[in-house]
Amino acid sequence: MPALTAADTIRILVATDSHVGYNERDHIRGDDSWKSFHEVMCSAKEKDVDMVLLAGDLFHENKPSRKAMYQVMRSLRMNCYGEKPCELEMLSDGSENFQGAFNHVNYEDPDINVAIPVFSIHGNHDDPSGEGHLAALDLLQISGLVNYYGRTPESDNIQVKPVLLQKGQTKLALYGMSNVRDERLFRTFRDGKVKFFQPGTQKQDWFNLMSVHQNHHAYTETGYLPENFLPEFLDLVVWGHEHECLIDPRYNPEMNFHVMQPGSSVATSLMPGEAVPKHVAVLSVTGRDFKVESIRLKTVRPFVMKEMVLSEDRTAKSFVKKDNRTLLARYLMDVVESLIEQAKSEWLEVQDEEDHDDEPEVPLPLIRLRVEYSAPDGGKFDCENPQRFSNRFVGKVANVNDVVQFYRKKAGTARKGQDSAEVPEESILAQMSIDSVKVEKLVREFLTAQSLTILPQNSFGDAVSQFVDKDDKHAMEMFVNDSLIDQVKHLMDIEDADDDIQNAMDQHKSKLEELFAAGRLKMPKRAKLKPRPENWDSDMDEEWEAQPAAWVRSDNESELDDEEAPLPKTKPTAKGRPRATAPKKTPAATKKAASAKTSRSKKVVEESEEEEEDVVMVDSDEDESQLFIQPATRKQASTKPPPLKKSAPPAKRTSARNTTGTATKPSKLAFSQPATQSSGRGKISKQISGDEISDDDDDAFEPAPSTLTSNRSRR
Repeated sequence: MPALTAADTIRILVATDSHVGYNERDHIRGDDSWKSFHEVMCSAKEKDVDMVLLAGDLFHENKPSRKAMYQVMRSLRMNCYGEKPCELEMLSDGSENFQGAFNHVNYEDPDINVAIPVFSIHGNHDDPSGEGHLAALDLLQISGLVNYYGRTPESDNIQVKPVLLQKGQTKLALYGMSNVRDERLFRTFRDGKVKFFQPGTQKQDWFNLMSVHQNHHAYTETGYLPENFLPEFLDLVVWGHEHECLIDPRYNPEMNFHVMQPGSSVATSLMPGEAVPKHVAVLSVTGRDFKVESIRLKTVRPFVMKEMVLSEDRTAKSFVKKDNRTLLARYLMDVVESLIEQAKSEWLEVQDEEDHDDEPEVPLPLIRLRVEYSAPDGGKFDCENPQRFSNRFVGKVANVNDVVQFYRKKAGTARKGQDSAEVPEESILAQMSIDSVKVEKLVREFLTAQSLTILPQNSFGDAVSQFVDKDDKHAMEMFVNDSLIDQVKHLMDIEDADDDIQNAMDQHKSKLEELFAAGRLKMPKRAKLKPRPENWDSDMDEEWEAQPAAWVRSDNESELDDEEAPLPKTKPTAKGRPRATAPKKTPAATKKAASAKTSRSKKVVEESEEEEEDVVMVDSDEDESQLFIQPATRKQASTKPPPLKKSAPPAKRTSARNTTGTATKPSKLAFSQPATQSSGRGKISKQISGDEISDDDDDAFEPAPSTLTSNRSRR
């Protein structure tokens, strides 16, 4: 293979989190976001790159204002259009990566001349929404300004297909995965529902570059994307969403790839991570090797942050035993003035002298002073109102309402709750937030200092966990009701319970805890989940499991709640047509069926809305349109009822042949299945995903080897 030259190098300008439109109504900071984005695009044209890669959050809102959209389109048109031919060759099928009427890369459009193509995924701020599920990036793509790739139409079944580009002898596989809610994405990876595709030929010759937009740090147990969830064949990952600029690629020895975090180009919060100097990078890829050239952004508003602890400051200590409000305010004002001068000098250092004939006008800086004002024993720091203090710097800073932030560390003394029960110290509670520990641990810490009289402690923690982690709205209600019913039944069976009721309750509670710890006592699961409708969008309509109509609660359950005693179960009897099973009889169901009888000539089959419909699966070797059969709805059943005998109850299950024959719309697929058929569902999903790629033998992609086993072992 001949040596690679500059003609084989793909130069990519990498940026992320531009947040155009942030705080645009502020008369001081309103133009900061689009000015920094314009500088990024001007740098792309100045450095003569082959393409621009944006890793999400181009806009600060998913419905950007006309001003924000105008400024973005202006910058893209000024810097991306031109007579220079684009040297990148598109090797993959554009319809696999791009959607809409123009499902091809924009620089191959004969009606426009794109010199520098822009590839972008969406983030959590500019995600699709509304009718049509369109994003702001769809408007830019339909106008030929941006190539919007890496879409995630299904959050629980993600397929990542690369955009295959080539320049000379360098081959680039550009992967992208737009933002998905972190907890859901974690679950999707854990369940093995994320599938990566690789080029079908010469896999070792491709440079695999991926852009993601997720939490990089474990803010919660599942609220982030671990790096070891990503496939090992990647070479470089561009990480969006995190605003701290870590522009130098960091090597991950476990996964054998590098991670680059460009950070945001505008400060959207007054945090330490935003005070780091802002950069973008020019990534040069030659063969399988790459190098990074960082570029300091010069139009970013200067931001300086400082933290003070007054009890450790020598000057502030001298104010402790005095009437120190005025003295302390003057001292802090001097500190802020010094930070303003520091911000101005740092901004002037990065400016080019040839760009400014006269001395440049320094923009008003962002200043944040965090002050911890806990005083030593016997003293006190009398702090001024923070907003009044901040307003002293009008005309000197850009954030005139929140220059200073006063806070105090709370003492770590044990508190007493009701009935003199000890509660963990506040410092421990701060560390034991729900965002950092498991719910079971949090409940256990609170219950160690107290005691439950009726409810089993370990089962209580499990119920709380299901309520919080699994979003089971009825977990606590079911647990309390079942525990009370069980305890009452136990006391009723004891002959001499009046002698020592407390002791009997304690013994029964201990027995239940032992059974639960041994795994022989599980949380009851009465409610059944209906199949999710095929047109249900969990991102727009919330979780299907959180809807009250999604759960089926039987008549037995309602009677249990009223009578607080279980009813005996009756065996179902088979009547009516062959291969049909009659539903279980309950008193409520019998009354309902009796009241619903009509004349024989109507022949109306009426099923209870509270019964779960069955999905009948056929053999996988049949036609693809028959893989999933949609259950008939009530309206369809009433218009074309099957002939039934007078004495036959409503049929709940039918054979595959009969169900297929009665379906009114066999071409409409229903992909929801009962939870008990999860293994079969996964198998069929894999077969369909393989067929959807291409029917040709020379397909550009083939599925990547599964990394689920290794990922689970690493966790």
